[in-house]
Amino acid sequence: MTDLLEDLRRRTTAAVARWAPGAEVSAVELLTGGSSSLTYVATLRGAPEQRVVLKVAPPGLPPLRNRDVLRQGRLMAALADVPGVRVPRALFEVPAESLDVPPFLAMNLVPGECLEPVLSPRGALPAETVRARMLDAVRMLADLHRVDPSATALADEPVVTIADEIDRWTRAFTTVPEDLREGYEKVAELLHATVPPALPPAVLHGDYRLGNTLCVDDRVAAIIDWEIWAVGDPRIDVTWLQYFTDEATHPGSPSAEPTGTPTKAEVLAAYEEARGAPLPDLDWFEALTKYKETAATALLIKRERKAGTPGDLTRRMQPALPVMLREATELVEAR
Repeated sequence: MTDLLEDLRRRTTAAVARWAPGAEVSAVELLTGGSSSLTYVATLRGAPEQRVVLKVAPPGLPPLRNRDVLRQGRLMAALADVPGVRVPRALFEVPAESLDVPPFLAMNLVPGECLEPVLSPRGALPAETVRARMLDAVRMLADLHRVDPSATALADEPVVTIADEIDRWTRAFTTVPEDLREGYEKVAELLHATVPPALPPAVLHGDYRLGNTLCVDDRVAAIIDWEIWAVGDPRIDVTWLQYFTDEATHPGSPSAEPTGTPTKAEVLAAYEEARGAPLPDLDWFEALTKYKETAATALLIKRERKAGTPGDLTRRMQPALPVMLREATELVEAR
């Protein structure tokens, strides 16, 4: 970590001198760590921003897919002036020097609170604040989905089809232990056999929920954590957000006590009002969400087993894996 930090300071100093001649780097400190990138804060003197966030691809791994921090920067640059959508500003980027000296992206530091209500201890936020933030996030999602990717710098991005999305999470299942994936093949086959007609492609966050935003008071200040963004069917984001309502009874929630989120119907109504168009076949996409959540949770449990650090979330979620697959099956079969 020390070598990485020293190297990052060296490269940040050079990049800042190009971005803001005369500016200096006074400190670089670790902010958070994640599975797909490392996040630092650089304190600057004589620059337009006093503190900037550095998002660094993990060293030793090709900076591809969710590790492609420069791709995330291109996305944020493309969304910088979209009405109603607030994201961190991409300030400058530094390419990789080698596999062990990875690329990184610099962004402005957006003040705000990052908290997922349904996965947090009850009382962390007042119910009225939870409701207001989530409805603001719904409206922002509608504004995001109004962006025509083909009319932006993202025009060359491939469209991820609904079938591609199923396959993505099916591949994830193949990488986890057998006890974490029992029955997934049947659900995948059923989803493929019943794929609904696609809507026009939109820019997708891929993990859109309050826990991936920064909020101040009742408003969303910025959408963050764009590791798995894509161009695809907007209903993928909408039903994923609905899954983080009290009504959805997320199995990772530490309590059955409500947090104050809107209902799933209220989320949909607010989205359709802001977007100006109805969303058909949401029951099928809810099934896809449960399939995706099962696969994503299985990956988390596999990672925690490998690290020898099983947590409360894993203990709550593991018994829910077959339940979520069964619920996905029931949703599709009931259509």
